[in-house]
Amino acid sequence: MLNDPKANRVRGVAKLTKKDARSSTGLFLLEGPQGLKEALNRPKLIVELFATEDALERYPDLFDRAESARIEVQLVSEPVLKALTDTTTPQGVVAVCEQLHASLDDIIAAKPRLVALLANIRDPGNAGTVLRAADAAGADAVIFSSNSVDVYNPKVIRSTTGSIFHVPFAIDVPIEHAITALKQAGLQVFAANGGAEEIPSLGDEVLSQPTVWVFGNEAWGFEQSTLDLVDRQVSVPLYGAAESLNLVTAASICLYVTAFAQNQA
Repeated sequence: MLNDPKANRVRGVAKLTKKDARSSTGLFLLEGPQGLKEALNRPKLIVELFATEDALERYPDLFDRAESARIEVQLVSEPVLKALTDTTTPQGVVAVCEQLHASLDDIIAAKPRLVALLANIRDPGNAGTVLRAADAAGADAVIFSSNSVDVYNPKVIRSTTGSIFHVPFAIDVPIEHAITALKQAGLQVFAANGGAEEIPSLGDEVLSQPTVWVFGNEAWGFEQSTLDLVDRQVSVPLYGAAESLNLVTAASICLYVTAFAQNQA
């Protein structure tokens, strides 16, 4: 058992909470049983697996799967596990995994019909939850622009609750390049922007076409250069007294409305 939070091995793994270490190693940290459950569907991505005795007792099925996949479980003390995470109440399980993002060319080659493009999204929780919503809506890909939050930030990973392993995603893609390439590939590009024409006015015939939804920065929305490139600006109508919707809610509605139309076509 690893007992010393200051041991070199522990410190080495804990460095992966920092972007520089993730970038230089090509690794990231995955915390919690739900994330591990999904990662075990792609076991070759798991480099190391750490768990407390309590976690072994609470999630026996997970560790049976790990053993079947020939993944060694390193037993650690509670203080060591806490040193490996950036949370105040760790869930007893931490895995070191290989990064798994795709390129924009890979995504386009797969002929996607529904794509979410996150333009300058900075909040880790929002980024991870939009990726999760895209996964739930059956989107074919998620693209994170340059200047967006690092997808491998532990807070982003936790917010995806395992969807990081389900939907292809690209990172650090310039917004203009992404929009231009996706339009050339035959997808229409909509910017989700308050005050623009409302989704219901588009109709299923339009929404059923291969579509990219661009979601802007939580605080200031879109740069004008981005709006100049998209085909249409589209908004979610507000029928009540709320001033606006948050990013995750608006993104979920846009993705699902499109998914409804595409799956009925």
